[in-house]
Amino acid sequence: MITGGDSGIGRAVAIAYAREGADVAFTYQPEEKEDADATTALVQDAGRAALPLELDLRERSACDEAVRRTVDELGGLDVLVNNAGYQMARQHSIEELDDERIDRTFKTNLYALVWLCRAAAPHLRERTGCIINNTSIQAYEPSSTLLDYAATKAAINNFTVNLAAQLGADGIRVNAVAPGPIWTPLQPATQEPEKVEQFGASTPLGRAGQPAEVAPAFVFLASPSDASYVSGTVLGVTGGKPVF
Repeated sequence: MITGGDSGIGRAVAIAYAREGADVAFTYQPEEKEDADATTALVQDAGRAALPLELDLRERSACDEAVRRTVDELGGLDVLVNNAGYQMARQHSIEELDDERIDRTFKTNLYALVWLCRAAAPHLRERTGCIINNTSIQAYEPSSTLLDYAATKAAINNFTVNLAAQLGADGIRVNAVAPGPIWTPLQPATQEPEKVEQFGASTPLGRAGQPAEVAPAFVFLASPSDASYVSGTVLGVTGGKPVF
């Protein structure tokens, strides 16, 4: 199950998992129905079942429903990918950070992740599954215009390592992927135009990455044969920016 699987990194991971033989459930927001339909078609083109879930994960009940429906309709849950995120970079001072934005950022990025992990744990325990969280280079090199977003990503890093320690005895691996600047629909929609023009130029590789360049990290961490001894790790896909 992948949250926010309608576009960007989430869609790339859904396609990659389907091509590796997985059936894929994914969540999306109502306004992203057209994108969700495209993801569904791409998963089905790979010969696998797709389960699109139109849910607002800022509600705890929706997180519980996402897990329940995945288990009921696909027969179980092996991998939980917490990918859905919200950011808005068009803010330059803490005085502009209103309660509505703080609430939306923390509920989307952090509350939902915790709720989903809690709901999924019993099912993952049955199948020795794994959890992969999508964090960010912002946890290590925070931008002043992303105070709230960067804070949630740093919290996700801590939560990942801590949950890995808690669930390790059950055989459940918990890891995270920290993308650097990646070309997703989120960037032009939330960044100032002048920043979009220079997006990714500061990386050692000198460019932004593509979602398809991030997806293999999720495939590796999900693989019980390739990553069976990998847990509590944050894997950077950053174009050379350090994640430590």
